[in-house]
Amino acid sequence: VHRVPLRKMKSLRQRLLEQGLLESFLEQHPYNLAAKYFPGIAVEPLENYMDDEYFGTISIGTPPQEFTVVFDTGSSNLWVPSVFCSSPACRNHNRFNPAESSTFLSTNDTLFIAYGTGSMTGVLGYDTVNVAGINVRNQIFGLAETEPGDFFYYTPFDGILGLAFPSIASSGATPVFDNMMMENLVDRHLFSVYLSRDSQGGSFVLFGAIDPYYTTKGISWIPLSDETYWQISMESVSINGAPVACFSGCQAIVDTGTTLLAVPIRAFRTLMRRLGASSSGEISCEAVSNLPDLIFHIHGKEFPVPPRAYVLRSNGYCTLGLQGMDTPTEEGELWILGDVFIREYYVIFDRANDKVGLSRLP
Repeated sequence: VHRVPLRKMKSLRQRLLEQGLLESFLEQHPYNLAAKYFPGIAVEPLENYMDDEYFGTISIGTPPQEFTVVFDTGSSNLWVPSVFCSSPACRNHNRFNPAESSTFLSTNDTLFIAYGTGSMTGVLGYDTVNVAGINVRNQIFGLAETEPGDFFYYTPFDGILGLAFPSIASSGATPVFDNMMMENLVDRHLFSVYLSRDSQGGSFVLFGAIDPYYTTKGISWIPLSDETYWQISMESVSINGAPVACFSGCQAIVDTGTTLLAVPIRAFRTLMRRLGASSSGEISCEAVSNLPDLIFHIHGKEFPVPPRAYVLRSNGYCTLGLQGMDTPTEEGELWILGDVFIREYYVIFDRANDKVGLSRLP
């Protein structure tokens, strides 16, 4: 069974908060979350990872060099820091050394990915990548040579392994899972994700299989509306039986690389008001027990997200796990169903049928 166990660690937001650096960091790194989904090239604002807590281990090269990565269904490239990088953010993370791998093949191709806070640049190379015991030979990946600002310095992960579609990969690089499929390294052309709640262990990404233990309540299959991100159509969002947002339908992206529920600005303000939160999302912890479920209406079915999922508790404070997001008007309304949503469902990402499967967790 090709299962990558995911470790749940303190988020970057918590780490900065504890060091008294959060406020100044946010001032220095303004960004628009939507930039990731409307790329000029492949744009990934890495503040998405500010609340990320789930990381897994892969290895690259022969003999293997280990890296902690975010398994991100919202991007398509694999990259890690390299020994060619002298940015402070590289120096305190694991760096890939091609000279120590007998299977490394270099290229003259460069990789550039723009982020909300700057850009990552590097070169592309090929090597054996091991994910959950699957050896993907000649996998193309990025060796970072520069990393933007001080952002990466604080992150608990080394790199990113993208699990979205080839169409959004920078430099036309073939994603890891596409190579797994082409080389017949997985029994089925799908992977599935379980994210534990609170501090429970057991989170994982499972390649090529569905774990029946997590699908006892049945699987709802939803066709993709676009083969770029894992994007689906949503009919509406309601509270207590009344629609509150996405009134005439909207698009949603199921994204393990975004921790919160990212909500269009107008809907965000409505939800803040309806749920009794301040403009920054703070809410009285005593009020949480009386909050309603958020109901997502997708493909003719209801997918509830209860308050225990969308209220985040930290150091005695309660905040809503929602984030406002500007999206270009011509693109229509876009929601990002991040980890706040995913923790309530076992999610199956089916490339064979271009569908997302959702199974309600107990």
